[in-house]
Amino acid sequence: MKTISFISQLVIPAFILFAVVYGACRRVRVYDSFVAGARGGLQVICNIFPYLLAVFVAVKAFQASGLFDFIKAGLSGPLAFLGIPPEVLSVALIKPLSGSATTAIFTDIVKTCGPDSLAAMLSGVIVGSVETTFYVLAVYLGAVGISRTKYLVPVCLIADGLGMLIAAAIVKLMFS
Repeated sequence: MKTISFISQLVIPAFILFAVVYGACRRVRVYDSFVAGARGGLQVICNIFPYLLAVFVAVKAFQASGLFDFIKAGLSGPLAFLGIPPEVLSVALIKPLSGSATTAIFTDIVKTCGPDSLAAMLSGVIVGSVETTFYVLAVYLGAVGISRTKYLVPVCLIADGLGMLIAAAIVKLMFS
């Protein structure tokens, strides 16, 4: 265990040293290249920021408006009929908006229901098989400056929904 810890502490400094030495051997001005890359990265951050801000505001508005609880209450009956635990709905609704919030909800489900429960297994599969759609769209579209998305958001949300349904079917088939 100490060996792995020691090796992991050396990986990043070794990589940086390798990049500097390799660049110097290839006669690349390493520092100037680093500064140019950092300048480009700062420009990307400035381009993406408005999109990320919009996603964060939308997530908070969704949670604070009560719409999340309303949708959760409306869908809990049909999901119970299908044998899907109501806790899973929180993961399914938040995952397209925020990966970190989904991780927090998933952790809570594992703590309260147990790691071997149907709710935890189904939530885990959903976490791994569904994308954080709005975050990814904000980053990628913001980075290249695309503002007119037309069918992109609906198609991505349909794919997320299908991913969740397939995840539920597979977990129910394998673990029920």
